[in-house]
Amino acid sequence: MILFPAMDLKDGQVVRLYKGDFATVQQVAQDPAATATAFRDAGAAYVHMVDLDGAQNGQRKNRDIVQTVVQSGLKVQLGGGIRTQEDLAAVFDMGVYRAVLGSAAVSNPQLVADAVVRWGAEHIAVGVDARNGKVCTAGWVEDSGLDYCEFAREMEALGVSTLIFTDIDTDGTLQGPSFHRLEQLQKAVGCRIVASGGVSSNEDLRRLSGMGLYGAIIGKAWYTGAVDLARAVREEGAQ
Repeated sequence: MILFPAMDLKDGQVVRLYKGDFATVQQVAQDPAATATAFRDAGAAYVHMVDLDGAQNGQRKNRDIVQTVVQSGLKVQLGGGIRTQEDLAAVFDMGVYRAVLGSAAVSNPQLVADAVVRWGAEHIAVGVDARNGKVCTAGWVEDSGLDYCEFAREMEALGVSTLIFTDIDTDGTLQGPSFHRLEQLQKAVGCRIVASGGVSSNEDLRRLSGMGLYGAIIGKAWYTGAVDLARAVREEGAQ
């Protein structure tokens, strides 16, 4: 299982949110470059980055930070405000390895289909962000009404091979991932699934790995010291 330590960016700072609520933004690290180095030194090969400014208003305030992390040698998986082919081109020009389409995948499925053809399925992921099993968009504020498994099947039919499933109710809570919803998603699609939200311990990562998932994102649990990343890479990491 690939481990994706997470770095969320807002106004040039590394932050975390609670259940995706921007009102709960909290700085969790002083230096993005040093944080990336710590991930790499622990043995991680990938990093999951979210440009929260991009997600909110489409502004790329954090471009320099993303490029710095790319230059650190980590493979960057980036989401946040990627809504057009022009956005995708700009992201890949920065050296990003994989772009994550979120709200745009719901509102513009053709963008997803075109992106897979243009950039290759390996370099495109779709975020399946759900609350109570329903896909949410616009920074997790709007309920699309779409069932998360049905949406995942639609994305798979467009050629998507990587899905990032976030259970919003567990994100940033350190209460454990939504194992049941992940199991349901595994039954619904043949895509590679990255689990996001709620990871609270190395035991959670062992359980996710045992499910045969492609990857897991580690956010708040690393910043609070609840997860030993180096140990997780040794035990679960398929880098």
